[in-house]
Amino acid sequence: MTKYTPKDYTHLLSMKGFSDTMLSNHFTLYEGYVKNSNLLWDKLDGDLESGSPEYYEVKRRLSWEIDGMRMHELYFENLCKDKKEIGEKTKVLLEKNFSNLENWQKSFNTNCLIRGIGWVMLLQDNQTREVFHAWIGEHNQGHILDCTPLLVMDMWEHAYMTDYGIKKADYINAFIENINWEVFEGRIK
Repeated sequence: MTKYTPKDYTHLLSMKGFSDTMLSNHFTLYEGYVKNSNLLWDKLDGDLESGSPEYYEVKRRLSWEIDGMRMHELYFENLCKDKKEIGEKTKVLLEKNFSNLENWQKSFNTNCLIRGIGWVMLLQDNQTREVFHAWIGEHNQGHILDCTPLLVMDMWEHAYMTDYGIKKADYINAFIENINWEVFEGRIK
């Protein structure tokens, strides 16, 4: 299996609303998912007895690590330091599915305020092309198949507690101010 290499997101340092300490800690956590994904692939490629309890546990854990890695990559990639304007294609899509941008943001904020740890994703159904918000609790549970993530928001405590404590709403506002709408628009099918 090809080894995963951590991507470099240090260009996000000094981003408004996110301290360098919080971001650096978050990058380190992400790098742990990359490292653990590689370690688990090594175990599976090694001498684990196929069908053994250890083999099954490694297979179960692999989706946790890979999904944790990928969701962090989507999250960091849809952030930027330089404010980007919402593109026309994005406006049309959000207005079609939420009536207007204010309703989209209200829906997004409401989903982000769900109690618990997890992720909020704005997904586009690859068959209907409609978009909707989904809550993904565990990294490897709750995904909706045949959908493209357009926007990914990390709602685990490590993503905001250093800077915002329990003030999730302030973190959500900072996130929205730093959305890379060009990346968002590039994800639309």
